[in-house]
Amino acid sequence: MTGETIKTVLEDVADSIFNPDPCYQQGGDVVRVGGLQDTLAPAQRGRSRITDMRPGDRPIEADRRYRVAGWAPVTEEARNAPGTKPIWDVVETWPRDRAPRVVLRTPEQPRIVGVDVNPGIAS
Repeated sequence: MTGETIKTVLEDVADSIFNPDPCYQQGGDVVRVGGLQDTLAPAQRGRSRITDMRPGDRPIEADRRYRVAGWAPVTEEARNAPGTKPIWDVVETWPRDRAPRVVLRTPEQPRIVGVDVNPGIAS
């Protein structure tokens, strides 16, 4: 996916959770993306809730293509990409191909800004 498509997906999810109009709120959970740190501002409007997306220490580039994996394809582009495999195939083979040593990573969580209290994170 392009960096722009990744941002669009994250913004769509954030909008379905934090839209100020209850008719557009669909609930759900904030997406946590392995290998991508981002900042989420729930109080912002439109397509400006997700910022500072970084795969590593560099900002994501809108026109650059990134390899992504997920439990379900989120765009037509992802469904039809060459070499696309069902996630269960990846989950089955990835640890086996790295045996006997699999390094566990700490999952990234969005940095939340613009709210006083975040009840979603235990203190």
